[in-house]
Amino acid sequence: MIRSRLYIKMYLTVLCGLMLVVLSLGTFAMLADDDDDNPFSGRLNQFATAMLGPDLPQDQKQIMLDRLARGLGADVYIFDTDNNFVQASGGVVGRPDLDTLKDRKQSDNKFYGRLPNGNTVVAVMTGKWEKPRGKFLLAILIVAVAIGIASLPAVRYLTRRLEDLRKGVEHWGEGALSSRIEVCGHDEIALVAKSFNKAADRVEKLINSQKSLLANASHELRSPLARLRMAGEMFEASPSENLRDEIIRNLAELDELVDEILLKSRLDSDQSPELDQLVDLLPIAAEEAAAVGAEVDGESLTVPGNERLLRRVIRNLVQNATRHGKPPVTVYVRTQAELAHISVCDLGDGLKPEEATRVFEPFYRPEGRSESAGGWGLGLALVAEIARLHGGRAWYSPLDGGGACFTVELPISRPSKA
Repeated sequence: MIRSRLYIKMYLTVLCGLMLVVLSLGTFAMLADDDDDNPFSGRLNQFATAMLGPDLPQDQKQIMLDRLARGLGADVYIFDTDNNFVQASGGVVGRPDLDTLKDRKQSDNKFYGRLPNGNTVVAVMTGKWEKPRGKFLLAILIVAVAIGIASLPAVRYLTRRLEDLRKGVEHWGEGALSSRIEVCGHDEIALVAKSFNKAADRVEKLINSQKSLLANASHELRSPLARLRMAGEMFEASPSENLRDEIIRNLAELDELVDEILLKSRLDSDQSPELDQLVDLLPIAAEEAAAVGAEVDGESLTVPGNERLLRRVIRNLVQNATRHGKPPVTVYVRTQAELAHISVCDLGDGLKPEEATRVFEPFYRPEGRSESAGGWGLGLALVAEIARLHGGRAWYSPLDGGGACFTVELPISRPSKA
């Protein structure tokens, strides 16, 4: 079975178009050539009128008639208004009348003209007379063949780019997520290739993020599960209040870890949360700070976004400062350069410069931070991701004299959708 190729269909379409053009022009040429008003007859009138003026003597008129016959390569006859022979030039035999001349063969080689005095001029071509119609059709055919031959590589070039696009998509679909399609030119095919590469980048990033999240989450879940299993076995053997509290604490850790994993997974997906609420940051900061005994300083500040996610930002920052810093912990809500700033500062040891650049990576723990201190390295990663979704950013800065300060910057105006 012969495979249907796009370039064959396109090429056949071009050939059909050329065929229609050739047929149309050929039909027009044939109809124009069949017209009785042959353009050569009109030119014969002009030649005869110019050369055979009415004032010429008979001998001069014969001389001009001979010149006309030699110039046209024809036998030239002149008949009066009664169709009687007047004079002729060329290979003329006898004194034929006009009716007799019309009855001769080779009627296609006779051309008629009219003089100002009413006499008729007849030119009978002595050589082979080729009608312009044949040459015109031959020229059309040659042009059509040339266009047909030249169009094949052009059509093949376009379809080859489509085949390369198809092969690239198939290769990517087989699992080579890092493969991309080469972008050539600025036409529609190039735009499709760019769109595919952009989509492939997003999908690869999402899949790699999900793989990393799954691998790290599996590792992080082992510790609380192991502690929970051990505490359960010990509680079964010897129930006590301390073991019961340990079980409850491990269950709370598991619940918090699963919640953060699910939230990170949703934020990494292409289904962005709605950011159409107007959120007052100061009351949320006050509630989260009161839960851990932190202080709040600032002004009432409303930003567009998602209240649940912005609450998670402040909660994670406050919990991070409480767990890994030293009191007092202070939450600042202020404006700077028409941007909203949420800063959570403490008087702990802070971070090393090389750690400050990685602290917002998922599941990253600074040196000396153990699981017993709480947290799994997802809190600050969620803070950075939520800030990015709201059109802002997050960063760490050390305090003068010691201490750490984590700041989230958010636009006060509504962020434009990407």
